[in-house]
Amino acid sequence: MSSTLIGQIDRILFEDEGFFIAVLKTGEKVSGTYLESEVAHIKGSAITLSGQWEEHKKYGKTFKFESIKVNQNQLFFFLNKIVKGFTKKISSDLIEHFGNEKLIDILDNDIERLLEFNGIKEKRLKKIQTSWKKFRSMRKLGEFLSPYDVSQALLTTIASAMKDVDEPCTKIKENPYILTSINSIGFKRADELALKMGVKSEDENRISSAMDYVLMNYCEQQGNSCVAKELLFSGLNELLGFNGKNHLYEAALIERVSEQSIVIMKNDRVSPARLYDSEKYLHDTFTTRAEKDSGGFVKNLDEFLATKELKLGDQQKEAVAKINEGASLLFLVGYAGTGKSTTSKTILDLLNTRYEEKEIITCALSGIASQRIADTTGYESATIQSLLVKYEDRDDFPFRVVLIDEASMINSSLFARLMAKVHRDAIVIVVGDDAQLPPIGAGNVLSDVLTLELAPIVKLTKIYRQSEDQAITLIANDIRKGMVPDYRQTYEDFEFIDISIQNYYAIKNQLSSQEQQDLREANSLSIVTEIVHKVVESIEKARYRLNNKQIKEYLNYFQVITPMKGGTLGSNNLNIVLQEYFNPNPKKCVKKGGSEFRLMDKVVHTKNENMTSWSSEGFKMGEDSSQRRIFNGMSGLLFKIEEDDEQVFVFYPNEDVVVVYEYEEIKSHLMLSYALTIHKVQGMEYDIVVIPMTFSHFIMHNTKLIYTAITRAKHKCILIGESGAFESACKKFEITRRDTVLLEL
Repeated sequence: MSSTLIGQIDRILFEDEGFFIAVLKTGEKVSGTYLESEVAHIKGSAITLSGQWEEHKKYGKTFKFESIKVNQNQLFFFLNKIVKGFTKKISSDLIEHFGNEKLIDILDNDIERLLEFNGIKEKRLKKIQTSWKKFRSMRKLGEFLSPYDVSQALLTTIASAMKDVDEPCTKIKENPYILTSINSIGFKRADELALKMGVKSEDENRISSAMDYVLMNYCEQQGNSCVAKELLFSGLNELLGFNGKNHLYEAALIERVSEQSIVIMKNDRVSPARLYDSEKYLHDTFTTRAEKDSGGFVKNLDEFLATKELKLGDQQKEAVAKINEGASLLFLVGYAGTGKSTTSKTILDLLNTRYEEKEIITCALSGIASQRIADTTGYESATIQSLLVKYEDRDDFPFRVVLIDEASMINSSLFARLMAKVHRDAIVIVVGDDAQLPPIGAGNVLSDVLTLELAPIVKLTKIYRQSEDQAITLIANDIRKGMVPDYRQTYEDFEFIDISIQNYYAIKNQLSSQEQQDLREANSLSIVTEIVHKVVESIEKARYRLNNKQIKEYLNYFQVITPMKGGTLGSNNLNIVLQEYFNPNPKKCVKKGGSEFRLMDKVVHTKNENMTSWSSEGFKMGEDSSQRRIFNGMSGLLFKIEEDDEQVFVFYPNEDVVVVYEYEEIKSHLMLSYALTIHKVQGMEYDIVVIPMTFSHFIMHNTKLIYTAITRAKHKCILIGESGAFESACKKFEITRRDTVLLEL
């Protein structure tokens, strides 16, 4: 039976990710989760809790609450937590002095009067003014949504997203599912609100929105670009808890097909129209370009190659010959160490006999890959995104040769946008490594083109080693083939440190599941200790780079890479451990929802979104900012914290851009990046890479994942952990096949 407790929070004993244990003024201990704002905000607040008393092994008798309501003046909460520039003291003084109604009137119509108050200067007033404008519409929204138990955090999200919408309350009332278009509000949150507002369970807006959600989840999240109709319907049953309601789904589907947002293909496969259009376009443009003849370039290829200092093997020569014979589109696929760069450079030099250097461009998805291709070929390079932005007002790029590197990383939508800008007579070379992980997002273009042989393809499989002591490429290629490499030898660029549980299989059956878990946990902690030893060995060289303002070199010097986010050896925990070594005594820091971001931390951006930014030069010169697309996975340095303005600034050296984040954006847009998941480091390259290996990550292990991780290392790759987990990962082929429109066509 749930009971109620009313009190005032005196001290917070413990807090992590919104879960906290606190003592009330009356001495009772309470515990539970509060996510509406920082837990620290409700210290001193009067609260009403409902829940029950329980015995806590460390804190004794504790009231464990299921719901918490903060009882305070709504305007006070609003000013103090949401409008920028108010402190608790200023908010309560102003409310006491003017009263609620009068204060709102002053904020709306005569804000200068606040300057009469202690603690409010011009700078603060300016901040209050912009923030009040931004959030005043929120008060109406707040009143409209408050009967439906909407948390403060959700209210803030909705208000910020709809600040330029006319009559947001009316629009939400008409169709609460419009909220799903807001980042971070998925179908489930909007649905919960809609049902509370009285929407019927079979409402067509509900079915339609659920269909989008299931389709989006199957495609964008899992990488497919189409789905079998019965799979879509069973996903809807699971989400909505229906059974035998296929007629409702059929009706919604017909509606979507008629408005052209969904395409039904043969074999009853369903695809979101924009993904269908992207892959249909790629299919058509690849087949058309594959038939074009460029007329060739040099009469005698052997003579031309003899003048080059780069000597080519037979497979590499075959790629150059294909272009010289007139191919306008070539897919050059090669594994680590097979000389893709050498071959690319020779092909570009051959094309340079007809086309001027300024007519040749190379590009890649990540800043670092684009830099690398420029360094190895000597031709101009850019990120795909920056090319699209730079030439968005033109019909096509002003280039006659386009080389696209790291193509395995590019999803269908982006690939289609890129190809649509390439001049129809241009020569296109697509370079990639299909042993790497498939792209983030829908589609698997490189792999599909190889399967369907849509264009001329040359595969490089012969590995070229710099020296006997260098093994990264050999080890990676054994893993690609599903073989356990000779990994225990001594090499200068590869090391395996074995930290396994002794006789685990022999003793496993004698242990309870708790004892097994404790043993695994102890082993994980030993692996963490060993990772820390490697950090300590490298930290001086890393700091040297940072102190000399070599930011890019610092960020790309030492990287821990792990398959998962959670657990002792997941990126979340390793980041907290490693932060203490790389950045132990910061001059400033920001605490956000259990995480701490410190001045000079290594961070990674986690969303694809337009952000307020500058070029590094523009930032130094104090120029105006502009909106620029910042991508998931970009790696940077948090170099400035403005406590008064509640902002942090991050420099991304690979893209040469400075981005500003409001405090409340930090948690949703940034992560520490001392440790990163393997999916986040696709396309990156680091001097030293350290990878933990453990059976607790077994669900994630496969040849593509390990291959991708190991090939991120430029000079040294160190694996630490259980040899058994590593060996079984080397034999586990990635079996998932993506459902794509290209394969269906």
